[in-house]
Amino acid sequence: MKKIRSALISVSNKKNLKPLLKILQKNNIKIISSGGTFKTIKDLKFKCIEVSNFTRFSEILDGRVKTLHPKIHAGILNKRNSKTHQNDLKKNNFENIDLVIVNFYPFEKTLEKTKNHNKIIENIDIGGPAMVRAAAKNYNDVTVITSNEYYDDLINELKKNKGSTSLEFRKKMSQIAFSETTYYDLAISNYLNQSAKIDFPQKKIILGNLFEKLRYGENPHQESALYTINKKLNLEKIHGKELSYNNYNDIFSALKISKSLPKNIGTVIVKHANPCGISIKEDKLESYKSAISCDPISAFGGIVCCNYEINESLAKELKKIFLEVIIANGFEKKALRILKTKKNLRLIDATNFTLNQNFKFISANNAILYQSEDKKNFTKKDFKVVSKRKPNKSQFENLIFAFNVCRFVKSNAIVLVSDKSTVGIGSGQPSRLDSCQIAIDKMNKFNNNKGEIIAASDAFFPFIDGVEKLIQSGISAIIQPHGSIKDKEIIKFANRTNTILIFSKTRHFNH
Repeated sequence: MKKIRSALISVSNKKNLKPLLKILQKNNIKIISSGGTFKTIKDLKFKCIEVSNFTRFSEILDGRVKTLHPKIHAGILNKRNSKTHQNDLKKNNFENIDLVIVNFYPFEKTLEKTKNHNKIIENIDIGGPAMVRAAAKNYNDVTVITSNEYYDDLINELKKNKGSTSLEFRKKMSQIAFSETTYYDLAISNYLNQSAKIDFPQKKIILGNLFEKLRYGENPHQESALYTINKKLNLEKIHGKELSYNNYNDIFSALKISKSLPKNIGTVIVKHANPCGISIKEDKLESYKSAISCDPISAFGGIVCCNYEINESLAKELKKIFLEVIIANGFEKKALRILKTKKNLRLIDATNFTLNQNFKFISANNAILYQSEDKKNFTKKDFKVVSKRKPNKSQFENLIFAFNVCRFVKSNAIVLVSDKSTVGIGSGQPSRLDSCQIAIDKMNKFNNNKGEIIAASDAFFPFIDGVEKLIQSGISAIIQPHGSIKDKEIIKFANRTNTILIFSKTRHFNH
């Protein structure tokens, strides 16, 4: 146990200080503070010594230097059981500081408020992290608290131990403190990399705040958790049981697709992170019905993501099938009442969700693969019609829609579309020919659509056989990336069969 006799408090977040100050006062703990924190403590009617009076050195450099003083850091860093350290303190008339309560200038909040580089730099805390690191290093003798989230823990510790803290408690707070200083420095490092437009720095650090510890991972024997940046997810669960790892994985997959579709239009159905039905019909009910008809068997137990507000008529239709999650840009009151009758169905409001992630990573053993997101917005300039037969406006729109869907389907990916809706999806096959067959089989099994059908491939066809299979099944237009040594043969075959063929300048593997 270590008795606390003096505490240094310097906090940007001044919430919930009063209960903490009461317990410090009760245990006759001397309080040292600076700047705005000193003023707040005095306003709350508690005794406090200002740092400049404690060190007998006034703040300088517009407040940049105030706690960076030997009396402060020696008081924190000295080993209480070291004769040399104690002699140094006596020589300099320094005293122990047993408790450090510090949180930092809100750097990330500053980034949200301004793009002014000079203001951002001024909000990099120096003294705070220096004191926290010192206290955390010396946890054998000193207690460090870095957030008002842990005030109650400290209060209970002081009550339980009559003004002292245990080694176990100090060690735990030290671990938390080093995590805080690390995270803070990483936020600054990432900002400076971004401002210098350095996407791949020599050392890459991933930031994350624990948002939720999940029941388990993809399988019950795996552990998992959800981490977010800035402690925000911008998704509101308004009904249903807890979300699992697999739910979140599917939700993020569905939202990535949904946000690539026209604003307030589009229904996406996802199962095991793969789309099994998508429609961009403007009528909400027709959009959902078209999406689910692509593969109603796979949709069972899946996730429906609507890029619009769900109304009563759609809610009645959604209720007919077992779904794990429904995501929407809001729910009408009547729709909510209908859907809430299903106790376990998770309802997610994604109104405030925006896709601003520019990079993604996957980890393997002690390595990380890191790349920019496939977020390219397609326009007609990205494609070249290479067949004699040219597409009309409607055909071109359907082809671009199908090609957009392709990039979200696990490779090798083949997507069949008719009238702004998918009618067959072949995904995740080592052979592109197999993906063609799966997409065709799905179309023949579930769709009675007699309209024109077009096809998209996420990468080029290495041989003519895939194109031939699609055309034989009734496809009248194909969009695919160029780059195969068989491109000329495929163009000839398209012309011989009077098929529209469009080449993309980019491929879209999704492994």
